[in-house]
Amino acid sequence: MARRSWVIARNEILLLRYDSFALLALTVLPLIGMAFMKSAFQSSCGIAGATGAAQAVPGIAVTFGPVLIGSVGYGFYREHAWKTWPRLRSSPASTAEILCGKTILPLLLLGGQFALLFGLGGALLGLHVEGSWAALALVAVAFGLLLISLGFAITAVCETVVQANAITAVAGLAGACLGGALMPFATLPGWAQTIAPAVPHYWAMRGYQDVILGRGGGVALPVAVLLLYTAGFAAVAAWRLRFEDAKTGFAIG
Repeated sequence: MARRSWVIARNEILLLRYDSFALLALTVLPLIGMAFMKSAFQSSCGIAGATGAAQAVPGIAVTFGPVLIGSVGYGFYREHAWKTWPRLRSSPASTAEILCGKTILPLLLLGGQFALLFGLGGALLGLHVEGSWAALALVAVAFGLLLISLGFAITAVCETVVQANAITAVAGLAGACLGGALMPFATLPGWAQTIAPAVPHYWAMRGYQDVILGRGGGVALPVAVLLLYTAGFAAVAAWRLRFEDAKTGFAIG
């Protein structure tokens, strides 16, 4: 299983050389935005005792993380656009092996984004993590799994890549705004603060900032909520994904 999944993942990695927008959107663009956000929140990030980096670094990571959603979906739509889906399905790889292979590249991209943003956030923007880096990484992994499962779910319910891109864009922007990623949570309107816990971005930001600021309580609750969302989206994907039908759920339209 591991060998077949890796063959699929290796093909996805090789294709990244010719279509590297996801890589740029997860690394270069966030770095530019991080510098601007850090300056904007330097004096009023809304968190007692924190610098602008405590808002900018995790905020940018959460805002640009949903690029993974589109990356997951595009990996399937591309197979159908190139007419390679029937060949993949006729290979010895099982459904689970295909899903695993399609998941490896997004996880690698997430790991690279985490190392780059938080590493340079400390080196260049003065981000100081009071808590454990292991806990910080745990939040990143939970958020990444959520995004990947959401990518599968959106791909399963959308008939065209245009539909998937539209839903991804709206969900990503709305989640970043309500979750306190694009602006400090304390500056959000009262109604937004009330409904914010309903979006996973809020729990990712809460987990990141609890670790960065060394606030009590740990990351158990944010990680648990993110994994609960992951299970829900995975259930939707398992319900709607129909691998034997080359068009259902994946049609380019």
